[in-house]
Amino acid sequence: MGELESIRVFLAVAEQQGFAAAARQLGLTPASVTRTVAALEERMGLQLLVRTTRKVSLTSAGAVYAARVAPLAQALAQASEETREAQGLTAGRIRISAPMSLGLKVLPTVLSQFATLHPQTQVSVSLSDSFVDIVEEDYDLAIRVSGPPTDKSTIWRKICKVPRVLVASSDLVTARGAPQTPEDLARFDCLGYGADARAEMWDLSRGPGRRSHKARGPFRANNGDLLAQLVLNGEGIALLPRFIVADDLDAGRLVQVLPDWSAPDVWLTLYYPPYDRLPPRVATFSDFFETHVKETCVL
Repeated sequence: MGELESIRVFLAVAEQQGFAAAARQLGLTPASVTRTVAALEERMGLQLLVRTTRKVSLTSAGAVYAARVAPLAQALAQASEETREAQGLTAGRIRISAPMSLGLKVLPTVLSQFATLHPQTQVSVSLSDSFVDIVEEDYDLAIRVSGPPTDKSTIWRKICKVPRVLVASSDLVTARGAPQTPEDLARFDCLGYGADARAEMWDLSRGPGRRSHKARGPFRANNGDLLAQLVLNGEGIALLPRFIVADDLDAGRLVQVLPDWSAPDVWLTLYYPPYDRLPPRVATFSDFFETHVKETCVL
């Protein structure tokens, strides 16, 4: 491994305070990271890191070295990226956080096509329906289905609206009838979306009319596919993005209830750390993702 790569590995270990964490970040094995740092220390004749069973920390010499080489490594990486950008190339690794249901439906095609066009860019995807702090956890971007952001430290980019519908199983509607007004929802178990125990509030509107209903029922989950399956099982009504239930609606297994009433808009958005300027690989992927979603109408 060259000296520049050795420096990059050393800086990752110092930042992550551990060889395993640095290896995950860099896409290397912990053994390779350990060997690289040991070889760097041997070449310099200095101990740069203190290893303990709990964490890794900088020695005084290591702190001085890190302070001197970090700006150089960053400048060299930026120069390489800008040169590739000028030649119409993107390279490097992108770490992406995405929700489970959307990731499984949309990303396989996006990633395959992106890899064909940009083979020098590696994409690492983490699927989770929990809120992810992209700054703290070092993601390059997050794909989300949400309302406007509350975190002012991030940058966000609207892609498109994500329609939501109230759905029930056709068997449930046949057996008990469909609700005709929002007040009728009180006769049904309503399955809420979320990770905590608080009941989800459904704010519904039809023209100037406004109604709110607290989704009370035996189940609550932070994954739309799970809620959709419970609805299919006849467990109640749920408010879900249409793309999750589109196939079941088309097949008649689910039916939309209260179709004249709508919930507040949520958006498919891209969130970024507070970049001064988007790295070319991130900007390229973002443009590709947006184009794919809008051209294929997958949502």
